[in-house]
Amino acid sequence: MIPVGISGRHLHLTKEHLEILFGKDYELTPIKNLTQPGQFAAKETVTLAGPKSVIENVRIIGPVRKETQVEILTSDAFKLGVKPVVRLSGDLKDTPGITIIGKNGTVVLKEGVIVAQRHIHLNEEQGRERNLKNGDVVNLKTTGIRSAILENVSVRVGNNGYLDCHIDQEEANALGLNSKSYVEIVR
Repeated sequence: MIPVGISGRHLHLTKEHLEILFGKDYELTPIKNLTQPGQFAAKETVTLAGPKSVIENVRIIGPVRKETQVEILTSDAFKLGVKPVVRLSGDLKDTPGITIIGKNGTVVLKEGVIVAQRHIHLNEEQGRERNLKNGDVVNLKTTGIRSAILENVSVRVGNNGYLDCHIDQEEANALGLNSKSYVEIVR
Protein backbone atom coordinates (compact mmCIF):
# COMPACT_ATOMS: atom_id res chain seq x y z
CA MET A 1 0.00 0.00 0.00
CA ILE A 2 1.20 3.48 -0.88
CA PRO A 3 0.16 6.62 1.01
CA VAL A 4 -1.59 9.34 -0.99
CA GLY A 5 -0.18 12.86 -1.15
CA ILE A 6 -2.66 15.42 -2.46
CA SER A 7 -1.31 18.38 -4.36
CA GLY A 8 -3.05 21.71 -4.86
CA ARG A 9 -1.91 24.57 -7.07
CA HIS A 10 1.59 25.76 -6.24
CA LEU A 11 4.83 26.87 -7.84
CA HIS A 12 8.57 26.36 -7.65
CA LEU A 13 10.86 29.33 -8.30
CA THR A 14 14.43 29.91 -9.38
CA LYS A 15 16.57 32.10 -7.12
CA GLU A 16 16.50 34.80 -9.82
CA HIS A 17 12.70 34.82 -10.01
CA LEU A 18 12.36 34.71 -6.20
CA GLU A 19 14.49 37.86 -5.97
CA ILE A 20 12.49 39.64 -8.69
CA LEU A 21 9.23 38.83 -6.89
CA PHE A 22 10.37 39.48 -3.29
CA GLY A 23 13.67 41.39 -3.32
CA LYS A 24 17.43 40.85 -3.53
CA ASP A 25 18.83 38.01 -1.39
CA TYR A 26 15.31 37.03 -0.30
CA GLU A 27 14.95 33.64 1.41
CA LEU A 28 11.74 31.60 1.56
CA THR A 29 10.16 31.11 5.00
CA PRO A 30 9.29 27.42 5.62
CA ILE A 31 5.96 26.84 7.35
CA LYS A 32 5.53 23.09 6.80
CA ASN A 33 7.80 20.24 5.69
CA LEU A 34 6.41 18.12 2.87
CA THR A 35 6.68 14.35 2.46
CA GLN A 36 9.55 14.52 -0.03
CA PRO A 37 12.81 15.15 1.88
CA GLY A 38 14.03 18.75 1.80
CA GLN A 39 10.83 20.18 0.33
CA PHE A 40 8.61 22.59 2.24
CA ALA A 41 5.59 24.82 1.87
CA ALA A 42 6.69 28.43 2.19
CA LYS A 43 4.82 31.25 3.89
CA GLU A 44 5.15 33.32 0.72
CA THR A 45 2.41 33.37 -1.92
CA VAL A 46 2.00 35.02 -5.30
CA THR A 47 -0.75 35.90 -7.76
CA LEU A 48 -0.98 34.09 -11.10
CA ALA A 49 -2.33 36.15 -13.99
CA GLY A 50 -3.50 34.54 -17.21
CA PRO A 51 -5.26 35.95 -20.28
CA LYS A 52 -8.73 35.58 -18.70
CA SER A 53 -8.34 35.94 -14.93
CA VAL A 54 -6.11 35.79 -11.87
CA ILE A 55 -5.67 33.39 -8.95
CA GLU A 56 -4.35 34.92 -5.74
CA ASN A 57 -2.47 33.41 -2.79
CA VAL A 58 -0.73 30.62 -4.69
CA ARG A 59 1.73 28.87 -2.37
CA ILE A 60 5.44 28.65 -3.17
CA ILE A 61 7.18 25.33 -2.54
CA GLY A 62 10.84 25.45 -1.55
CA PRO A 63 13.70 25.21 -1.88
CA VAL A 64 14.50 27.17 -5.04
CA ARG A 65 14.98 25.15 -8.24
CA LYS A 66 16.84 25.37 -11.54
CA GLU A 67 13.61 26.24 -13.41
CA THR A 68 10.47 28.06 -12.38
CA GLN A 69 7.45 25.79 -12.67
CA VAL A 70 3.78 26.52 -11.98
CA GLU A 71 1.52 23.56 -11.16
CA ILE A 72 -2.20 24.23 -11.45
CA LEU A 73 -5.41 22.23 -11.52
CA THR A 74 -7.33 21.68 -14.77
CA SER A 75 -10.12 23.98 -13.57
CA ASP A 76 -7.50 26.67 -12.84
CA ALA A 77 -6.33 26.45 -16.45
CA PHE A 78 -9.83 27.24 -17.69
CA LYS A 79 -10.20 30.11 -15.21
CA LEU A 80 -6.82 31.59 -16.15
CA GLY A 81 -7.35 31.06 -19.87
CA VAL A 82 -4.37 28.77 -20.48
CA LYS A 83 -4.41 25.39 -22.20
CA PRO A 84 -4.06 22.60 -19.61
CA VAL A 85 -1.03 20.42 -20.31
CA VAL A 86 -0.52 17.29 -18.18
CA ARG A 87 3.19 16.73 -17.54
CA LEU A 88 5.66 15.38 -15.03
CA SER A 89 7.55 17.94 -12.99
CA GLY A 90 10.44 19.38 -14.96
CA ASP A 91 8.99 18.57 -18.42
CA LEU A 92 8.24 22.17 -19.36
CA LYS A 93 9.02 22.37 -23.10
CA ASP A 94 6.06 23.69 -25.12
CA THR A 95 3.90 24.38 -22.06
CA PRO A 96 1.89 27.57 -21.58
CA GLY A 97 3.32 30.67 -19.97
CA ILE A 98 1.85 32.88 -17.26
CA THR A 99 2.52 36.08 -15.32
CA ILE A 100 3.58 35.72 -11.67
CA ILE A 101 3.00 38.75 -9.45
CA GLY A 102 4.89 39.05 -6.16
CA LYS A 103 5.26 41.63 -3.43
CA ASN A 104 8.12 43.46 -5.16
CA GLY A 105 7.87 42.58 -8.84
CA THR A 106 6.50 40.56 -11.72
CA VAL A 107 7.86 37.63 -13.74
CA VAL A 108 6.46 36.79 -17.17
CA LEU A 109 7.05 33.12 -18.03
CA LYS A 110 7.02 32.10 -21.70
CA GLU A 111 6.50 28.48 -20.63
CA GLY A 112 6.36 26.52 -17.39
CA VAL A 113 2.69 25.92 -16.51
CA ILE A 114 1.61 22.29 -16.06
CA VAL A 115 -1.14 20.16 -14.60
CA ALA A 116 0.91 17.58 -12.70
CA GLN A 117 0.73 14.03 -13.99
CA ARG A 118 -0.07 11.54 -11.25
CA HIS A 119 3.06 9.80 -10.05
CA ILE A 120 4.67 7.73 -7.31
CA HIS A 121 7.87 8.73 -5.51
CA LEU A 122 10.14 5.99 -4.15
CA ASN A 123 13.73 5.74 -3.04
CA GLU A 124 15.96 3.12 -4.65
CA GLU A 125 15.43 0.53 -1.92
CA GLN A 126 11.63 0.94 -2.08
CA GLY A 127 11.83 0.60 -5.87
CA ARG A 128 13.82 -2.65 -5.63
CA GLU A 129 11.37 -4.05 -3.05
CA ARG A 130 8.50 -3.42 -5.50
CA ASN A 131 10.43 -4.31 -8.66
CA LEU A 132 9.99 -0.74 -9.98
CA LYS A 133 12.48 1.53 -11.69
CA ASN A 134 12.47 5.20 -12.61
CA GLY A 135 10.31 5.79 -15.69
CA ASP A 136 8.02 2.78 -15.22
CA VAL A 137 4.29 3.35 -15.67
CA VAL A 138 1.84 1.46 -13.45
CA ASN A 139 -1.85 1.32 -12.57
CA LEU A 140 -3.18 2.01 -9.08
CA LYS A 141 -6.31 0.74 -7.34
CA THR A 142 -8.07 3.00 -4.88
CA THR A 143 -10.48 1.88 -2.18
CA GLY A 144 -13.69 3.28 -0.76
CA ILE A 145 -17.14 4.09 -2.08
CA ARG A 146 -15.66 5.70 -5.23
CA SER A 147 -12.94 3.11 -5.84
CA ALA A 148 -11.28 3.16 -9.23
CA ILE A 149 -8.25 2.08 -11.21
CA LEU A 150 -5.89 4.93 -12.04
CA GLU A 151 -3.95 4.22 -15.21
CA ASN A 152 -0.76 5.81 -16.51
CA VAL A 153 0.84 6.53 -13.14
CA SER A 154 4.52 7.43 -13.58
CA VAL A 155 7.16 6.01 -11.26
CA ARG A 156 9.90 8.34 -10.00
CA VAL A 157 12.73 6.55 -8.23
CA GLY A 158 15.44 8.73 -6.72
CA ASN A 159 18.10 8.69 -4.03
CA ASN A 160 16.12 10.85 -1.64
CA GLY A 161 12.56 9.95 -2.63
CA TYR A 162 10.00 8.98 -0.03
CA LEU A 163 7.17 6.52 -0.72
CA ASP A 164 4.23 8.66 -1.73
CA CYS A 165 1.63 8.77 -4.53
CA HIS A 166 1.01 12.32 -5.74
CA ILE A 167 -2.36 13.13 -7.27
CA ASP A 168 -3.95 16.52 -7.55
CA GLN A 169 -6.83 17.88 -5.51
CA GLU A 170 -9.37 17.43 -8.31
CA GLU A 171 -8.53 13.73 -8.74
CA ALA A 172 -8.57 13.19 -4.98
CA ASN A 173 -11.98 14.84 -4.66
CA ALA A 174 -13.44 12.81 -7.53
CA LEU A 175 -12.19 9.57 -5.95
CA GLY A 176 -13.07 10.40 -2.34
CA LEU A 177 -9.39 10.27 -1.29
CA ASN A 178 -7.67 12.29 1.42
CA SER A 179 -4.22 12.53 2.98
CA LYS A 180 -4.94 9.44 5.11
CA SER A 181 -5.81 7.29 2.07
CA TYR A 182 -3.72 4.55 0.50
CA VAL A 183 -3.55 3.12 -3.02
CA GLU A 184 -2.25 -0.21 -4.29
CA ILE A 185 -0.21 -0.99 -7.40
CA VAL A 186 -1.96 -3.37 -9.78
CA ARG A 187 -0.19 -4.74 -12.83
